[in-house]
Amino acid sequence: MPPMNDSVIFDRRAVRQHRDRAARQVGSVTAILDEAAERLLDRLDDTTYRFAAALDIGGRGVVAPRLRGRGIDSVISCDLSPDMARLNGTPCLCADEEWLPFGPGAFDLVVANLSLHWVNDLPGALAQIRHALKPDGLFLASLPVRPSLSGLRHALTEAECALLGGASPRVSPFPDLRDCASLLQRAGFALPVADADTITLDYRTPMGLLRDLRAAGETNALTLRSRRFAPVSLFPAALADLASSDGDTHLTVPLRLAIMTGWAPDAGQPKPLRPGQFTTPLEDVLKNMK
Repeated sequence: MPPMNDSVIFDRRAVRQHRDRAARQVGSVTAILDEAAERLLDRLDDTTYRFAAALDIGGRGVVAPRLRGRGIDSVISCDLSPDMARLNGTPCLCADEEWLPFGPGAFDLVVANLSLHWVNDLPGALAQIRHALKPDGLFLASLPVRPSLSGLRHALTEAECALLGGASPRVSPFPDLRDCASLLQRAGFALPVADADTITLDYRTPMGLLRDLRAAGETNALTLRSRRFAPVSLFPAALADLASSDGDTHLTVPLRLAIMTGWAPDAGQPKPLRPGQFTTPLEDVLKNMK
């Protein structure tokens, strides 16, 4: 295994295999993907820009039809998994988010709905996306952030420690919301914004959560994951810990998202004022708020 400070956090081959397998059952989580896509694409209503060429990264058959429904004639979809890519309709291609095969200024809109959190070099992937955008092109992305799946992470760790005396990582790490706008800025986007949104998922039993993660291709692909089979009793023990103490098996899981917006730089874009350029003193503003 690589050392803990190795930059390769995710096994991309495993990510692809999980998405290949999930392509046959992703329809069972379409409602979740639809909800996330709807909240993300609502940001398009905030602009009068008429988009002509869009790229859908990892949309799992949900994003591309919505973009075409908004009147965007040219929509290309890509996915790390060829089986998943085919769900988007044509034109589509199998492409690695870490090595996007598009030239500069190929699109004026790029959308990545719940698809970039398995990327090892996220700043590098964002820089490639910006490179593929025309000047003043728009990038929209949704990304799980903390504390999503923190309950599952804790339950699995506690159960494995109790059974084996130690634990291996089983739930992907997520960034903090405050890091997301900084990532956009670091990648060279103008006017970067990261807003928080939460989708609340309700399950009759904790096992429903695991089924949905598998159906979405979201199972463990950490490089440092254990390659041994988990003990038979591990997941029942962890799921019992997730259930409420009064015996009710109902489980509520908040999926916290960063809704990220950034524009490819363009000379005509508004620029933030430098310190000292403001015409109204902060003291006067505060007085008016009383």
